[in-house]
Amino acid sequence: MTMSNGWADPAWGGPADPGGDDHGDRPDAGGADAVEPEVPEAPEVPEIDAEDLGTDVGTWADPAGDTAGAAPSPPWVSGGELGLEHRAVEAVVLCAVEPVPAGLLAELLELSVDRVERICADLARDYRAQRRGFVLVRVAGGYRYQTDVELAPFVERFAMEGVSSRLSSAALETLAIVAYKQPVSRGQVSLLRGVNVDGVVRLLVQRGLITEVGHAPGPGQPVLYGTTSAFLEKLGLDSLDELPAVEDLFPGPEAVEVLEARLRPGGDAG
Repeated sequence: MTMSNGWADPAWGGPADPGGDDHGDRPDAGGADAVEPEVPEAPEVPEIDAEDLGTDVGTWADPAGDTAGAAPSPPWVSGGELGLEHRAVEAVVLCAVEPVPAGLLAELLELSVDRVERICADLARDYRAQRRGFVLVRVAGGYRYQTDVELAPFVERFAMEGVSSRLSSAALETLAIVAYKQPVSRGQVSLLRGVNVDGVVRLLVQRGLITEVGHAPGPGQPVLYGTTSAFLEKLGLDSLDELPAVEDLFPGPEAVEVLEARLRPGGDAG
């Protein structure tokens, strides 16, 4: 059927030939029998209430059936809002200066320790899924917020701008001896390093990385030193058990043989 604009009704199988005479039994577009085609109305799209989003786990779909993306709420929260327990853990850990033990959180929230640890695991998982700039981690026997390791270069620029707080090699060596031999006295550290370490020990105490933990028996009862929770925080460790084994820090047998050969009289010093 030829429309007034020159196009054919799809029901007649294609466009009309305006110059041809072979129209068959098709009705004339200008005749009285011409029927104006009905244009179907656009389907009504149902409105979506914002409260309905995020109530399902996984992905949600729009009315056309296309996947719109991940559900905006975490899988462990219903209604798109954090529960009171999760919010309370966030608030306490956020305002704490030091890592907060799970036992203390359980006492404050009047929950079991297992429940608190599950809540912290929920929060940590959701932060990772959202790729936030911060993470919730367990260090030094408790939970704390810290920046994502991938953003360390930016944080270092901010924290180290105009400030030199790096430890010298002497301080790092002394700190390593204290970490692995604690409790240890200054005299023992000096004996291992072969130099006086009084100034370095005072620096490490001022930085809060080591502290007095007691006195050794015997003449003079020298002060014994050990690492602090700040030391664990700096290294991102939960306990001293996570320190690498001392054996892993030594060179292999082949490297030791080469060093021994160079130290012998007449050895190759190149």
